[in-house]
Amino acid sequence: MRLFRTAALSALLLATAVPALPAQAATLNVSTAAQLKTALTNAKAGDTIKLADGTYSGNFKTTVSGSSSAPITLTGSSKAVLTASGGYGLHLNGASYWQVQGITVTGGQKGIMIDSATRVTIDGVTVHGLDMEGVHFRNSSSYGTIRNSTIYDTGNDGRGMGEGVYVGSAGGTSDKSDHVQILDNTIGPDVGGEAVDLKEGTTGGRVAGNSFDGRGLTGANYDDSWVDVKGNNYVIENNTGKNTTNNGYETHTQQSGWGCGTVFRNNHSDLTDATGPGRYAFNITNYNASSCKVTIDSSNTITGGRSLTNPGIPVG
Repeated sequence: MRLFRTAALSALLLATAVPALPAQAATLNVSTAAQLKTALTNAKAGDTIKLADGTYSGNFKTTVSGSSSAPITLTGSSKAVLTASGGYGLHLNGASYWQVQGITVTGGQKGIMIDSATRVTIDGVTVHGLDMEGVHFRNSSSYGTIRNSTIYDTGNDGRGMGEGVYVGSAGGTSDKSDHVQILDNTIGPDVGGEAVDLKEGTTGGRVAGNSFDGRGLTGANYDDSWVDVKGNNYVIENNTGKNTTNNGYETHTQQSGWGCGTVFRNNHSDLTDATGPGRYAFNITNYNASSCKVTIDSSNTITGGRSLTNPGIPVG
């Protein structure tokens, strides 16, 4: 009896001491649109979807997430082109912990849409030829990053819109697409709306090291600057801009208590060709030293234009 109990106990300890092994991460080599759709549906944490050069026609969507230690990667060269005829080129819908690298997205309504997803990184992509926005972080998609990417030729539906990078949603403050970083990108020319639009309800992001070319700004719907900040506590630094219909950077209060706390530093604005009535590097429409402070650091510079800031805004 004692030997039986010892053997049973040993078997139990062995069974509980060896956990099930996690699924092995895979590299999924893709060369057709059908294969890509299947890979986006079935990807697991840690997987890499590798696109061969070529054209992938359709709308591509995923709803699966990676993890903080094992993100899912979608990668290819700029010759791997997702081409849509409407809708979104690539839609990460609730799909957190993704890395999208190198590919081109063109055609359709919007290029890359990130909805309700955290820690999505867009790196080295090209986005162009769209009816509306290039890249949109929406529905509380927090801690996202777009970097080293090129966005141009957006807003082609004739409505005078089409931002390069759009963060949040207009008309309320429930979209908490917070802490989004927009780093070292080239945005423009022929971007119909602002290069970057930071909506009310969003907070704590950073826009740094970008090159903005506003040639093609329509001026419609107040789209008359490179960056429009309606969220709170952003840092806008080390950017360069040229060609704008009016101003370089603007802040606005669309909802009470928003559009405040932004710090602008070491940005260079070339307003040589600006034609609007403002022609300020920084048009701060909502400054209040106690309730809505905006900081314009003396490291910012301007060429041409009317003045570094609109009257009454301190610089220091």
